[in-house]
Amino acid sequence: MEPNQSFVHFSENHYLKVALVGNPNSGKSTLFNVLTGLNQKTGNFPGVTVDKKTGSAKISAIATAEFIDLPGTYSLYPKSLDEQVACEVLCDADNEDHPHVTIIVADASNLKRNLFLVSQINDPKIPVILALNMIDMVEKKGDVIDTVRLSEKLGVKVIAISAREKNGIEVLKQALLQPLSIPAYDFIDVKKIAPEAIEKVRAVKNCKSDFSAFQLINNLSEIKTEEQKQVVKALSKLIIDRNQLQSIESMERYKVINRIVDECVTQKEAIQTRSFTHRLDSLLTHRIWGYVIFLGTLFLIFQSIFFLAAYPMQWIENLFVLLSTLSSEALPPGELSNLIVNGILAGLSGVVVFVPQIALLFAFIAILEDTGYMTRVSFIMDKLMRKFGLNGRSVIPLVSGVACAVPAIMSARTISNWKERMITIMVTPLMSCSARLPVYTLLISLVVPQDRTFGIFNYQGIILMALYLIGFIAAMGAALVFKLILKAREKSYFIMELPVYRSPQWKTVGLTIYDKVKVFLWDAGKVIIAISIILWFLTSHAPEDRFEKIEKKYTSETAEYTSEERQSKIESEKLEASYAGILGKSIEPMIAPLGFDWKIGISLVTSFAAREVFVGTMATIYSAGNADNTQSIREKMRGEINPKTGLPQFSIAVCFSLMIFYAFAMQCMSTLAVVYRETKNWKWPVIQFLFMGVLAYLSSLVVYQLLK
Repeated sequence: MEPNQSFVHFSENHYLKVALVGNPNSGKSTLFNVLTGLNQKTGNFPGVTVDKKTGSAKISAIATAEFIDLPGTYSLYPKSLDEQVACEVLCDADNEDHPHVTIIVADASNLKRNLFLVSQINDPKIPVILALNMIDMVEKKGDVIDTVRLSEKLGVKVIAISAREKNGIEVLKQALLQPLSIPAYDFIDVKKIAPEAIEKVRAVKNCKSDFSAFQLINNLSEIKTEEQKQVVKALSKLIIDRNQLQSIESMERYKVINRIVDECVTQKEAIQTRSFTHRLDSLLTHRIWGYVIFLGTLFLIFQSIFFLAAYPMQWIENLFVLLSTLSSEALPPGELSNLIVNGILAGLSGVVVFVPQIALLFAFIAILEDTGYMTRVSFIMDKLMRKFGLNGRSVIPLVSGVACAVPAIMSARTISNWKERMITIMVTPLMSCSARLPVYTLLISLVVPQDRTFGIFNYQGIILMALYLIGFIAAMGAALVFKLILKAREKSYFIMELPVYRSPQWKTVGLTIYDKVKVFLWDAGKVIIAISIILWFLTSHAPEDRFEKIEKKYTSETAEYTSEERQSKIESEKLEASYAGILGKSIEPMIAPLGFDWKIGISLVTSFAAREVFVGTMATIYSAGNADNTQSIREKMRGEINPKTGLPQFSIAVCFSLMIFYAFAMQCMSTLAVVYRETKNWKWPVIQFLFMGVLAYLSSLVVYQLLK
């Protein structure tokens, strides 16, 4: 390697844009969380739906850095859409996210593999800092990395850190303000690999280096249209095997990397006994016990969701009952009081009460990911998934779908095979998401007492897990159908590194819970308030003078009822005569075979905006039809009587029919929108909406007819 000849200095900059890039499982996101704390926001990269996390931090008295957490990648030759984003941000100086400085986060315990990406990012001549993460793991093994010598060999600044232990973070921040060297020469001479092709590309396009031209040759389909035409024309007479070019480049880079590692890393003699990770993997990735342990883990999670959330949910319910009572007493009777109590407060109570369960669900998912267990789940599920037209990478979107289908579908960008990616996108919404959790919890609590147990296990948790398994089984069945329908010749492969096991980093788990619950409350809250206000109007108003007729009717029949009975009948008949009642009655014939009445019908319609709106809608409807504001939504629904049968409206048959309907129905406009954005064709969300709707209706019909 040649000495460095040029430097870039950022100490006078008041604002720095810093990209964090690295291999998957290198600790990049952990470092991002440590650097930025709560100063984060999530969005999408311009023009694509790949998740974009940015955060800011003060790095000196006058300087602030904006950190961009780029998707993980192994090289600058993208194999998936999220890797393509990382490549474009780093290599395209015109990209609006192109950084002033790039921090390459490398797993110090697996230095040889991580240095491949370092060697490629070196060649475009951009300011780089190499952060050797997990240095504590290297020290535990007894190995030693000479960072000074490594810095000399690579031509970049090297800093040893441990993001989890927060060691070396301040040194890393200060390094951003110091002169950063730029290598004067390429890591390898790529011109020897494809001399004629590189010359032709550089003749028609201004490239910073031979490697930049070499990149264009290998990523020809990813460059701009006009440049593509020029480069394609220049290369038209050459026969280029890109796989061979990349293979030769990889061998040349690893020749240099091997020499550098031999000179800079002193390894302790290998211990013959197996490491803790290997011993645990022999059990958790076992072809039989691996599945048993995974199912057992899910079972304990769903048991815990009901057990741990019971008291906080009760406190929130009591709080909203108190707020409704105080508002009724403090505000003068009228439209405003009715709107606040029976509209806004009733609607919000139906969602806020389930925040403890949502928080617990996200907490468990974050812990499983942070410990490295979810990667093992992908590994053991790969063989099973392939039978259904998927692969191990599909597990991450499917499991993420348990939290929310929108980011889960976006995460399918890591799947390079078109057919497998499309199948994953189409079936992921069948996985029961957190928006279904309030619906499940409410309905389960209506038919299964909290103290009902099977040995030490709670029946409510058992039923909840069964619903999630039903969603997974339905997703696999749908995937099998799509496997037969969709045609593709593209070969599929699955390569995934298994990280070492670690104890979860509780700050990262806490940030995940905070971020997800905030999004859930904010996004759902806006929709619910809007729908609650509309529903309040529809339930509180009626055509012409129908309400007056009802009040006159019961005024003349005062002797037959007590004051409470009369008021209850007035509220009930007013609700039925309202605009909402008219709408519900019009759709009731279509849903009656499923056991649903017109009130449930209204909730089905409104929850197409978002599934969790079902609970808020039911709360608003039953508040409008019930004068007693001291009861929670569960108590009001439990007391509802079917006027035709004289039995409870929410029977076992109705509740299970409704749960199955919500398990399968595509009632989420956001999911449909993101499917369109990912596929660029309305055909796919329409097919998804129709097949899930038919599946939901038929399944619900069968369940109700069997249980009634």
